[in-house]
Amino acid sequence: MSFLGLSSNKARTSKKTGNAASLQKQYLLKEYADQTLGSGNLRLAVHLPEGEDLNEWLAVNTVDFFNQINMLYGTITEFCTPQDCPVMSAGPKYEYHWKDDTHKKPSRVSAPVYVDHLMSWVQSQLDNENIFPSKIGVEFPSNFKTIITDIFRRLFRVYAHIYATHFSIIVSLGEEAHLNTSFKHFILFVKEFDLIDQKELAPLADLIDSLLAQLKN
Repeated sequence: MSFLGLSSNKARTSKKTGNAASLQKQYLLKEYADQTLGSGNLRLAVHLPEGEDLNEWLAVNTVDFFNQINMLYGTITEFCTPQDCPVMSAGPKYEYHWKDDTHKKPSRVSAPVYVDHLMSWVQSQLDNENIFPSKIGVEFPSNFKTIITDIFRRLFRVYAHIYATHFSIIVSLGEEAHLNTSFKHFILFVKEFDLIDQKELAPLADLIDSLLAQLKN
């Protein structure tokens, strides 16, 4: 499973390349996900298809959400600058500092720098054959779920920043419905597979409750 990212200041998308059997498998899972999403039933869309491998389903959806969030953030990059967003935050109570193998100590960086680090980091996970194997029959690592939860936990922060800081811009661009649908899908998925601790969702807890309530009506 090889992924290709675009430049850091543009919306990136990930694309797979690999053997034919692997590509066909990934394509069918993606087609299933798209069809269930198209039905308007978001709860159905997150369920593991009968007979399918959980790790394959998690992997395909990780790529899909990565692409969605990249594209959503890409629409507001000109408004999310180091001057306008000097820290990565989700409102005044929540600030995120960056840490990875290169940045050992959590660093306070601007929102665009944080998102750039984040997307590059996720891309590196997707490109790693030891984590996201591209060949049929090659097993996912035993800690795959742990890696996935870390990816989703951090991707949530981009949604949180967009909602807390740039929602008025999203509305002015006519992207509100797209953002809300993407976020509802994301939340239903992480809840279905227990990918993010409740405390991590706190910045958007009220919004999450409201969106999920709409699905019950």
